[in-house]
Amino acid sequence: MKHIINLYESINSTARNNSDCPPVVLPEEIFFTISIVGVLENLMVLLTVIKNKNLQSPMYLFICSLAISDMLGSLYKILENILIMFRNMGYLEPQGSFETTADDVVDSLFILSLLGSICSLSVIAADRYITIFHALRYHRIVTPRRALVVLMVIWTCCMGSGITIVTFSHHVPTVIAFTALFPLMLAFILCLYLHMFLLARSHARRISTLPRANMRGAVTLTVLLGVFIFCWAPFVLHVLLMTFCPADPYCACYMSLFQVNGVLIMCNAVIDPFIYAFRSPELRDAFKKMTFCNRYQ
Repeated sequence: MKHIINLYESINSTARNNSDCPPVVLPEEIFFTISIVGVLENLMVLLTVIKNKNLQSPMYLFICSLAISDMLGSLYKILENILIMFRNMGYLEPQGSFETTADDVVDSLFILSLLGSICSLSVIAADRYITIFHALRYHRIVTPRRALVVLMVIWTCCMGSGITIVTFSHHVPTVIAFTALFPLMLAFILCLYLHMFLLARSHARRISTLPRANMRGAVTLTVLLGVFIFCWAPFVLHVLLMTFCPADPYCACYMSLFQVNGVLIMCNAVIDPFIYAFRSPELRDAFKKMTFCNRYQ
């Protein structure tokens, strides 16, 4: 996000002249605290799934993928704060080769977090679709081995895309491609939802006989998707406005909320684990057992 911040700072004075909205500045301690909490929460989710064989199913593997994405987003802000601290202390040369390289690596984590979240939510949506409408063949279609292969392909593509986006982030086509991923993911999941709704009307009796866990998973996905949109959409809109109308007073007024949008992104990583725990009794019970066992050992 360094390239975005640098561009934001370079146009900020021009935008301020055209807008009466002063930039909202939040203490770095807020970002750092939320990021630490996000890393710890998602790390606990990963450890809970790893230590419990009962949770090592494709569905929880996909949830772990989303937890890794959230953790990368929080880790990005922690590393960025550390780099800023070292630079202020004089250990890093401003705009030096090491700082530039480190900034690119940290920015790649941020992009990887967004891409990983988009892909993880999409694959969770596909998994829920198969669970509901192909329940009898689900375990033959979605095996742990196939789930791992899908996740390996997804994360390989995300890493390649993240490096490419950071490398060419100053080009408008790159910004368009980056922001287009957000509505494309929404379109894919909405198409699945529409198809699920149409099929549900014609298979209402059969769906009513499905285990509750199958339908609970679909509701969980809806909540996760809603939180993701709420937390990330303001930032995506900010990038678009900053690219296409940086000097417009109305755009500049919205862009004054840049740091608020950043806090929303950090909050996404904190909220998701609570959704997993609240919506999944299995994960909640496994987490309690792991916590109490470790406490009394």
